[in-house]
Amino acid sequence: MKLQVPFIQLPILFDAPAMAAEIAAIDPAAWRGRTQRDDGNSALTLITAGGDPDNDELAGAMRPTRWLQQCPYVMQALEALGATWGRARLMRLSGQAEVKPHVDINYYWRERMRVHVPIVTTPSVRFQCGEGEINMAEGECWIFDTWRRHRVVNAGNDTRIHLVADTVGGARFWDLLSAGRPPDARGPDWKPVRIDAGATATPALDFETVNAPVVMTPWEVREHLVFLLGEVVPHPQLPALQVALLAFARRWHALWSCYGERREGWPRYRELLVATRAELVALGIDEVGLRNETGLMQTLCSYVLDMALADGDTRGEEAKLDRHGAPPPHVGAVTVG
Repeated sequence: MKLQVPFIQLPILFDAPAMAAEIAAIDPAAWRGRTQRDDGNSALTLITAGGDPDNDELAGAMRPTRWLQQCPYVMQALEALGATWGRARLMRLSGQAEVKPHVDINYYWRERMRVHVPIVTTPSVRFQCGEGEINMAEGECWIFDTWRRHRVVNAGNDTRIHLVADTVGGARFWDLLSAGRPPDARGPDWKPVRIDAGATATPALDFETVNAPVVMTPWEVREHLVFLLGEVVPHPQLPALQVALLAFARRWHALWSCYGERREGWPRYRELLVATRAELVALGIDEVGLRNETGLMQTLCSYVLDMALADGDTRGEEAKLDRHGAPPPHVGAVTVG
């Protein structure tokens, strides 16, 4: 989710050693590498689609894995934040390792906040986001702007472990966020509430059940298009692309008014998606970049063209999984806005 600032700390603190003790009791084999090479990045899944510990998909009913159920204080912490929870993991970063610079452009993260609770860390771990850089201390709670290019560097030799959970929010969460502060705005009135371990009953958590459209509504289509066009770097082809995208939105609305989500309309939706993709490519959309150094076409596919219709022909496996933005070759020097 795009934020007004790179980082916001929520006014709540957790007992990091208590969380670390729960995590240490989990079978070490539960940790899995996050990339195809051994680069010091690994994860332990806590909330996944269907509760399957090995499921990395970003669509489907999110449920707790058996590993989360073995961590009552982690569950208590999630309950204290008062949100509807999507995917959640423990993220481990070895000493002298990094999370390479990237932007989270998958549809799933368009309207979700990324919550970080450091459990095991040191001052040598630096989190960079856009123009900001901080160290998140043990037990603190942060969100950050996933729309900006971000990176984590562990310059020390000790392993870092964070609780990382995605959410669309919730009543208590929004109250905490409204009282949150950027790292340079915490004055003497900053008094985070500490949540100590000690829940006597199993915490009652809300989990996502709906997180991807069957057929995207025309209102959502327009919202994504307006957002992306507001992030575009000026380009000579932009006026023609705007005309094509407006025509697509109008045609999609007409089909929606006729069919809604009914399957009998899916072939016509699919036809429009295929034709629009071809038209945009012919108009040079691959040459157009966004202010966060990703490409307009890559992100438009993530938000709309790959997600607007839930059929196998237009929603590939890539759309379901982690997708990070890389800058188009010609806009590599664009400053992040």
